[in-house]
Amino acid sequence: MGVTGAAALVRSLVAHGVELVFGIPGTHNLGIYAELGRHGVRHVSPRHEQGAGFAADGYARVTGRPGVCLTTSGPAILNAATAAAQAYSDSVPVLLISPGEPLTHPGRGNGLLHEVRDQTAAMAAVTAGSHRVTSVEEIPVAVAQVFAEMSAGRPRPWHLEIPLDLIDAVADVPVVEPVAVPVARPDVTEAFALLRDARRPGVIAGGGAKGAAAELAALGAPVMLSANGKGILPADHPCFVGAGLQHAAEFVADCDVLLAVGTELAPADLWNGPLAVPGKLIRLDIDPVRAVTNARADVVLVGDAAATLGALAGAVSVSTVDRAAEWRARVSARARAEGERWLPILSALEGALGRDGILAADSAMVCYYGALANLPTYTPGSFLYPTGLGTLGYGLPAAIGAKLGRPSARVAVLHGDGGIMFTVAELASAAALELPLPVVVVDNGGYGEIRAEMAERGDPPLGVDLPSPDFAALARSLGCHGVTVPDPEALPALLTEAFAANRPTVLHVAGA
Repeated sequence: MGVTGAAALVRSLVAHGVELVFGIPGTHNLGIYAELGRHGVRHVSPRHEQGAGFAADGYARVTGRPGVCLTTSGPAILNAATAAAQAYSDSVPVLLISPGEPLTHPGRGNGLLHEVRDQTAAMAAVTAGSHRVTSVEEIPVAVAQVFAEMSAGRPRPWHLEIPLDLIDAVADVPVVEPVAVPVARPDVTEAFALLRDARRPGVIAGGGAKGAAAELAALGAPVMLSANGKGILPADHPCFVGAGLQHAAEFVADCDVLLAVGTELAPADLWNGPLAVPGKLIRLDIDPVRAVTNARADVVLVGDAAATLGALAGAVSVSTVDRAAEWRARVSARARAEGERWLPILSALEGALGRDGILAADSAMVCYYGALANLPTYTPGSFLYPTGLGTLGYGLPAAIGAKLGRPSARVAVLHGDGGIMFTVAELASAAALELPLPVVVVDNGGYGEIRAEMAERGDPPLGVDLPSPDFAALARSLGCHGVTVPDPEALPALLTEAFAANRPTVLHVAGA
């Protein structure tokens, strides 16, 4: 019996484990929306497509499964492009689905609603790939292909475009089942020998090590985590050195052998790269291209982080606990000095979140100078942060996706006053979902980091001093609770109340 292209799409998504879709319905995707309900797929409507993309990103980071963002064509999918680019830079598997121009659409256009000259090319520029199907029969194959792409090798976002005239077209098509992806296990002989002979071994671990927490802990070497790796090793583990590679240079200089796992060693992580590695360097990555980017390794291991680290178990032959403790104290002292002005806020968040909580952070001073290195985390995927692209407005919608992905976890949001305005409408989305999200807005009167950079250049401030709205009143107008916090010392009690509420609570901390 024949099915529509829309039914073939949704059936294929369900076969690949999709239970939740973030998106906004529009004229061109209504056939797909009709099938979501018929197949029992939950749908959440953010207030903007960028919010839908960030929510899908947050969902993917905490569940380990691809997040799905469904938009209509033209301006809608382009609104989600920033979220796609952020997911690409941070290696997050997000599937973006949109309609496209009909198969018979004139090559030079004719003014069709939402017409874009080359929507596929636009999305290809910010994703791992943008694929336009050409028949109903191809839809299940294309879904299986993009899920295989997102699960094999480095996970990154993909865009799937369904021409308008295929959404309601009918064909007899079977579902293509998920592809089993083998685990890559490289030969570790040379790396094992280097680690065995090392007197001062060390590890830098990034987001690519998220699935290898136990193996990383068992290795027995001091570990420093990147922003995307934060939480992989608990902050109270004896091998933990710190989080945030801006503090890594001196630690790396002290290592005679450095193992870099699942990290690009990117300038965006290092802040002042490239990273000088005077000792031997072993790089372990699922992506062979990234394994030779930014630093030349003595040994390159291309494979699965967990399987490969498991094969390296027992390689470290020296006791490293005292050395790790020494470096942990050094890194902590530097981080606390850098983030001193925000420590009371971070202390309150630490107490409220506990060991299993999740913080969705934004590209704000309180996050990258403060929370990144000073907020203890204990589980993989517990610190969501827009590292590579560095977009603003990420935290709130990502927190919505995270809370829906892990309903039992405490999820909080940390924003600056500038960044929250990029996606502030998502407060209404979270309120409609009755999510108990504390949203801490740290207000420094505009774009504080850019203001500081202008001052360093000797330039007068321009476009960076912004009058703050009444954030508490704004929150209440969107269906949330809103509180102006007179002093960070009041935050612990307010956070406790916020987690017990039946809606988000905006906590506006001025002058911080």
